[in-house]
Amino acid sequence: MTLALQGGKKIITTAEKKRDLRLYFSHEPAILALLFFLAVGLFLGVTGLSHIYYAQRESLANRWFTRGVTDLKAQRFQNAVADFRTALLYSRGDYTYQLNLAEALLGLKRTDEAYAYLLNLWEQEPENGLVNLELARIAAHKREIEQALRYYHNAIYAAWPGDQEVQRRETRVELVDYLLGINAKAQAQSELIALAANLTDDPVQQARVGDLFLRAQDYEHALNEYRLSMKSGRNDAAALAGAGMAAFQLGRYDLADSYLQAAVAANPNDAQSEARLKTTELVLRMNPFQRQLSVAERDRIVIEAFGSAGERLKSCSSSGHSMGSVSAGSVPGGLAERWEKLQPQITEQGLRGNPDLVEAAMQLVFDIERQTSVECGPPEGTDMALLLIAKLHEGS
Repeated sequence: MTLALQGGKKIITTAEKKRDLRLYFSHEPAILALLFFLAVGLFLGVTGLSHIYYAQRESLANRWFTRGVTDLKAQRFQNAVADFRTALLYSRGDYTYQLNLAEALLGLKRTDEAYAYLLNLWEQEPENGLVNLELARIAAHKREIEQALRYYHNAIYAAWPGDQEVQRRETRVELVDYLLGINAKAQAQSELIALAANLTDDPVQQARVGDLFLRAQDYEHALNEYRLSMKSGRNDAAALAGAGMAAFQLGRYDLADSYLQAAVAANPNDAQSEARLKTTELVLRMNPFQRQLSVAERDRIVIEAFGSAGERLKSCSSSGHSMGSVSAGSVPGGLAERWEKLQPQITEQGLRGNPDLVEAAMQLVFDIERQTSVECGPPEGTDMALLLIAKLHEGS
């Protein structure tokens, strides 16, 4: 008997307990399996929902970021800032989103906010080229020269997406432009030499670097870059004008004449090259120290130059210029008195009879042109040509 009544209560016997245990253990694997599959199902369900949630957040972040990029390119900076901030709500801490937000803030001139983002990004990736470049621009705007130079150099040697060489070259060009803007010509020249050493055979880039050398007043390197540019047969009017300018500044007037003539022929509207060409031709015509000249031609040039200097002296003396008179009493060395004393001898007969007068006459011409350029302002025409010849004669 398995059951008994004691005081009206049912008593479970030992045999029955054993039977119940056997029944439980016989069903335990099925129960455990059911619980296991239920747990797995719940886990997969939660995981799936989590993936859907994060995928939806990522999709929303990408959508707002794409809108932000479009607004940034269109220079709708206010909209771009809002777009990128929304994207960051769905993808907090995203490096690219923060970088684009900083650029949009810079577009709004909210430099301090942009700087905070950029500095944080720089601490995460100090080798990022664009971050360093933007920090360099901010430092340059704040006139923090040392900081600007440091970030520019970081950017030049940093990692860039895409074509690194192009990005580095453009960054160095920007650095050169900055240095020229603060009148640091020596540093700009050094950077340009490094830039030129890594150029390809692209004539456009060579001419561009030639322009920068010209601005940096490194005329020898400028002329070299323009020549390299024109080796390809691409005789661009601007490159010809640049080469003419560089040769002119170097005092190589024969070469300048050739380039400037070609430049004016290629671009008749280039008034600067045309004016420089006229001065170059005057220098070549008025220089009495050219070796190929005959004695008669040399003497004729000396007489013309002496007369022009005398006219310049008289004009400067009678102009009442605020920089002072050039009369015999006011100009060091008494230029007017010296000119009047020497003038009767400066004739064809006088020069043939005394060849030493050529040197004396031209020295006085040079003295007059130098002094009047100081007292009465820059000369023009023949007087400018004579002043340039004076500089040539100094170095001979």
